[in-house]
Amino acid sequence: MRLNESTIVSASPKLIWDYIADPGNALHYMSGVTRWEVVSERRSGLGARYRMLIQVGSAEVGGLIEVVEFSPERDMAWSSVTGVDQRGRWRLRGVGGSRTRVEFRFAYGVAGAGITGYISELVAAPSLRRHLRRSLQLLKRQVEHERLRRDAAARQATPEATTA
Repeated sequence: MRLNESTIVSASPKLIWDYIADPGNALHYMSGVTRWEVVSERRSGLGARYRMLIQVGSAEVGGLIEVVEFSPERDMAWSSVTGVDQRGRWRLRGVGGSRTRVEFRFAYGVAGAGITGYISELVAAPSLRRHLRRSLQLLKRQVEHERLRRDAAARQATPEATTA
């Protein structure tokens, strides 16, 4: 099953990238994710591995995932190594005016389970789609808040022109 959601964030691709590339932020914006734990020497980037679990109904599913694509400020993708077959991708594209289109793609499957696996995939889809949408909403809120905070700090650091 493949799911795809997107939104426009009022921030630069760099600011968004810096936020999503830091695995310490994952639990702050990844809806339904109950574990995102670094399990490799490499904390982030190509080849980094994470133990990831996501709530689907009453079950936590997931496994070991590895970052298989890492193009700064553009794309980050992962694929499962063990556990539930899954692939995820964050895709960032500037749309002008310090705005960025953020796309979250997620594909999953229950390998070798025939019709039972297919039914399981269909049953999980609405819950996972809600998690994707909510993740984008949370990411947008977190990053836009950070942008506003940085802008305010920059304004305070800049001496204002005084009139005589």
